[in-house]
Amino acid sequence: MGSDTGGSRYLEIAEALRQSILSGEHPVGARLPSESDLAAHWSVSRGTVRQAVGLLASEGLIGSRQGARRVVLRQERRHSFQQLNSFAQWAQAMGCEVSSLILSRTTRPATAEEASRLGVAPDSEVLYVVRVRRLDGEPVMVERTAYTEWVAPVVRALPDDVVSIMNSIAENAGIVAHYGEHLIDAVAAGSEDARLLRVRRASPLLRQRHLTNTAAGRPIEWTDDRYRAGSVAFSVSNSAAAAPLERQAGPEVTRGPSGD
Repeated sequence: MGSDTGGSRYLEIAEALRQSILSGEHPVGARLPSESDLAAHWSVSRGTVRQAVGLLASEGLIGSRQGARRVVLRQERRHSFQQLNSFAQWAQAMGCEVSSLILSRTTRPATAEEASRLGVAPDSEVLYVVRVRRLDGEPVMVERTAYTEWVAPVVRALPDDVVSIMNSIAENAGIVAHYGEHLIDAVAAGSEDARLLRVRRASPLLRQRHLTNTAAGRPIEWTDDRYRAGSVAFSVSNSAAAAPLERQAGPEVTRGPSGD
């Protein structure tokens, strides 16, 4: 316990909560105590607690929705291929203004690739979502995602301008993402990509495809993300123990990792 004095009090609380998350005391998918309970525990105002949890939200450790108990989204600040921040989490951590717009939501039979990746029967229904992601107002990525049927109702209920689908389904339905296989290659922009990203047709795009699973290994989505050239770089560091991966704007920089 301590008095609510000094401008750094919220930093002390944030560090204590951070360590409890990283140690597994608050596992992925768990909800933190309420702001009122935390304020009583630390003998501080709710405003101070709000600053502390806001800092953890900016790091992508917990959900960012205000007015509710925060959901723990991840425990590691360094992301391996299996734990890559969502686009929104990564962009916000970089200090960018991130926005998104869902262009279409279509229920249709899964393609052969989607069925194989998601582990569903051929022609099973999926929710296919197309949206544009922007950084500081500029379109940088077109996202095409097939959501499994059990996740689809939650995604259908989200607004068109939802910033992070992954954060939202974690907070609204307790569906917490654990990233699986990532495939990275280059493709030429088709007519739709060119129009949405404001580039010439056949311009090179960086494509990342990835499968997202729950902690129990249940598939959530299969996504095809296409980035405008020069907008994002993938920086990979390898060691005998881990292979952290991060996304960063602008030219590739060799540094530690910084994630919807």
